[in-house]
Amino acid sequence: MAALGTAMVAGRRTARPRLAAGATAFLQMTLFTVLGVVLAYALAAQSGALWDQRLAAADRAIGFDWPVVLRLLDMAPAVIWVLGLAYHSLTVQMVVVIVCLSALSKFDTLRTAVCAAILSGFVTILISGLTPALGNLFDPSHYRHLWPSVAWVEQGLIAGLRDGSHHVLDLTTLMGIVSFPSFHATLAAIFIWAFRAIPRLSVPGSAWAILTIIATPVFGGHYGVDVIMGLILAPPAIMLANRLTRRRPSPQSVGAVLPA
Repeated sequence: MAALGTAMVAGRRTARPRLAAGATAFLQMTLFTVLGVVLAYALAAQSGALWDQRLAAADRAIGFDWPVVLRLLDMAPAVIWVLGLAYHSLTVQMVVVIVCLSALSKFDTLRTAVCAAILSGFVTILISGLTPALGNLFDPSHYRHLWPSVAWVEQGLIAGLRDGSHHVLDLTTLMGIVSFPSFHATLAAIFIWAFRAIPRLSVPGSAWAILTIIATPVFGGHYGVDVIMGLILAPPAIMLANRLTRRRPSPQSVGAVLPA
């Protein structure tokens, strides 16, 4: 954060707006990540009854049969690798979006994307505090090729937060523990919108983010309704962020373009 803050100040003082914009975006996302995950941990430690049964019932009601999906996916190792890498590349996608938008001087799109990510992130964390869940767990030992999901790996952490046995936060190993809604899905949807402003990456970048969304239930250990709700949150977050970050012209600049 010190390095990013230095780059931000240097960019502003040396009239290099692309450096300043990129460093500012990375600094904002880094601060949000630290604060957001700590807030998620605190809410998990104070949350009530788990919602897993209700979320699983909602999945069944809309036709998600995860045992069948997992069995079919386990028969396609190449697909597992593609989807697994897409899911775990969300941070890389964020880096690509910020670097490309700042390099192309797409500052309005960059501000909106970062603001939307932060707004939706805090909303998902707050909702998850009201609807705590362990996640759509499956035992990877029952399959030949499937990787363990994040929810499977972190179930001990969530249990420790809930019973009070885990009460020390190591800022170097913080993990995302939000189940409903899926912030992975929300952020990937925001990146699809942002990639549209990068001509050469519009199609491949959008495809990359779409694969991330498809992979989220399996590799994130999310229910289908988690992902659906995450996708629903993206458009209003983008619209609100666009309003909040819109640059209004100064009175001097308005007077310069209006007829006398």
